[in-house]
Amino acid sequence: MHISEIETPAIVIDLDIMERNLRRTAEYARHHDLRLRPHTKTHKIPALGRMQIELGAAGLTVAKVGEAEVMVTSGTPDLLVAYPVIGRRKLERLMQVARAARVTVALDSVAAARQLSDAAREAQAAIGVLAEVDAGLGRVGVVPGEELLQLIRSIERLPHLSFEGIEFYPGHIRSGDEGGRKEIERLGALVGEMLAGLKRAGIEARIVSGGSTPTLFQSHLVAGLNEIRPGTYIFNDKNTVVAGACTYDDCAASIHVTVVSTARPGQIIIDGGSKTFSSDRLGGAGEATFGRLVEAPDAVFVKQNEEHGYVDVRRAGRDFAVGDRLRVIPNHICVAMNLHEQVYGFRGETVEQVWKVEGRG
Repeated sequence: MHISEIETPAIVIDLDIMERNLRRTAEYARHHDLRLRPHTKTHKIPALGRMQIELGAAGLTVAKVGEAEVMVTSGTPDLLVAYPVIGRRKLERLMQVARAARVTVALDSVAAARQLSDAAREAQAAIGVLAEVDAGLGRVGVVPGEELLQLIRSIERLPHLSFEGIEFYPGHIRSGDEGGRKEIERLGALVGEMLAGLKRAGIEARIVSGGSTPTLFQSHLVAGLNEIRPGTYIFNDKNTVVAGACTYDDCAASIHVTVVSTARPGQIIIDGGSKTFSSDRLGGAGEATFGRLVEAPDAVFVKQNEEHGYVDVRRAGRDFAVGDRLRVIPNHICVAMNLHEQVYGFRGETVEQVWKVEGRG
């Protein structure tokens, strides 16, 4: 199939760029002796998880049980659920996954650990646990220090659970500028203090898991960190570019759209809105924009309805006609992927792959 035959709107993946992103990260992890356990919430496709494993990833990371059920079909030997699993039915499903791969769960409460232990005991399964620490984002995770020690000691006392280490997500660090570098230094100091405290208490954290795409290539600066879980890096997006973690040349995924209206002067309407791109705005931006038009970088994607995208083309420097096909690099590719049933992988002008987004929903 020629790329122009794809019906719009559609997510289209440049395979050359994607493969380059995967190789670069795998080589970085090997060079710095970092265990790579990429987060698959971005692509949600087992075939791509398998590719990450083949390039040297030690395992895969997921955000929920439904993704674990999908990603275990990639053949990964190891799955990390980087989210507390709460509820009997979800835990029963997770125990089924544990029959096919080693499962580790990140959690930040004794209540979650007890539920996990009970489910593992009933299933006669052994489950690894990472104690979640708040490294500055303020979302989940215990406070480093005595609260962390109490959580770990509780985990160690529960049957069928194996304390493996600690996990954190430095999602508050969004740039590689001077401010971002100082945040990395503070993160390194925090990790060092945590590990020193654990050592004094006689506790070994075999895994120290962290990382994100914006901080990916600074991971080696965090002493003690030995596992990274980047997700967006496989495709990248406008947020990643704005964070300084890549360039537009590293963005493998774009959303192909068609111009459906030019009736209003200075504006075009494209056939993709919030059900195509999501409503996520550009991180840290004061104005609402929803992606970058590759063919007209000075045009501004200013507004969305469910099926309509409003693009201000007054400064675009070119004319548009109904039927023109355009490419848009979305603000946040992870959420956009969740809105599409299938995506297309191309090389040159030829579509080589059509993948179902099996982990969506």
